[in-house]
Amino acid sequence: MSDAAAEFEAWKARRLAALTAPDGWLTIIGRYPLTNGTATVGSAEDNDIVLSTGPAHVGSLTQDAGGVTYRPADGEAEQKLVLDKSNPPRFTSGDLLLEVTTLNGENALRVRHTASQAPKDLAPLTYFPFDPFWRIVAEWLPFAEPQRLTVDTSKAVRTEVSATHKAVFEHGGQRFELIATHGTPDRPQFVIRDATAGAETYPAARFVFGEDVTDTTLVLDFNRAVNPPCSFTDFAVCPLPPPQNVLPIRVEAGEKRAAH
Repeated sequence: MSDAAAEFEAWKARRLAALTAPDGWLTIIGRYPLTNGTATVGSAEDNDIVLSTGPAHVGSLTQDAGGVTYRPADGEAEQKLVLDKSNPPRFTSGDLLLEVTTLNGENALRVRHTASQAPKDLAPLTYFPFDPFWRIVAEWLPFAEPQRLTVDTSKAVRTEVSATHKAVFEHGGQRFELIATHGTPDRPQFVIRDATAGAETYPAARFVFGEDVTDTTLVLDFNRAVNPPCSFTDFAVCPLPPPQNVLPIRVEAGEKRAAH
């Protein structure tokens, strides 16, 4: 086995470990939009947000013009949550991991059951065979001005994003340009769809993350294209590809459609 193929196998193991971790996407049991005012949370029926499992009374969340405050039911000190779209604030109660996410300026409570059986029930992930042909060094070109794009999501919630760069490469005799709509400067995220979508890969999209980013180049390894969170849970809101990222070719690399 080549070094590249061996690293691909190691990457698949890391991918599975992250997906099935207690704070992975498989353990989410609910997502609840927050409105101004106070909402109590717990599994008892007298709560405003009734959970399917966990303590009868977790506590309360108060949202106002100043943000969101969490007050535990056990009397511990309240917490003023620091809202961060890319790093949602988290707190725990028993086997529950709760976080407040922000999308389009609106907050929601997302709840995970860290002792969930779901990770153990996941069918094995399947992949196209590793092919170095799909590991591509692309030009990483900045736009003269950041591009404002409206991106659809899996929940039909349109979001505004700012794109600063595009990846440009030639492959199989064709020239392609992909826009990074999410991610970070050192790990830009490309939301793509290609001609395998539907029967072989997840119909809506797959995610590819730029690697080895420099001022002028980055690596796009389509062998590491992955299914979005919304392919595993109904409680995720995933971006869909902009028109520029819908490829007219078959990208026979990366993660295939999940068996479930």
